[in-house]
Amino acid sequence: MTTTKPNTGFWIIAVLALLWYLFGVFQYLASTLMYDTVKDTMTEALIEIVDGLPSWYNYVFALAIFSGLFACILMLVKKKLSVPLFGLSLLAVLVQMCYWLFATEVMDVEGAKAAIMPMLVIIVAIFLYFYSKGASQKGWLR
Repeated sequence: MTTTKPNTGFWIIAVLALLWYLFGVFQYLASTLMYDTVKDTMTEALIEIVDGLPSWYNYVFALAIFSGLFACILMLVKKKLSVPLFGLSLLAVLVQMCYWLFATEVMDVEGAKAAIMPMLVIIVAIFLYFYSKGASQKGWLR
């Protein structure tokens, strides 16, 4: 398969995806390195939920964010390796967000609004995986 030139939409999506994942890196660092500061903005019930998360949860969070970030960088340099990395990020996002929504009491504590951001994260991860797959099939990635 020969590599063809991506359209303008590809570059817009790739840059927006990179910005999305950079924001995710900030969220990850804030939730790990600056947890005491972030904790000041949360209710006691939410703090209890976050403090009760298993240790593997942060590893899955990191995997979701950093595999997605590397996938974005690889997509910007038009490499096919971005596709499996977006797939890995999607898998980690699904594990992380499903645990957050269904294995904790966050929905009882925060209500339906607690599902908004996790659902958005899942939708973006699904979109980026399938978009990168399509870009690869069109020959935009080598």
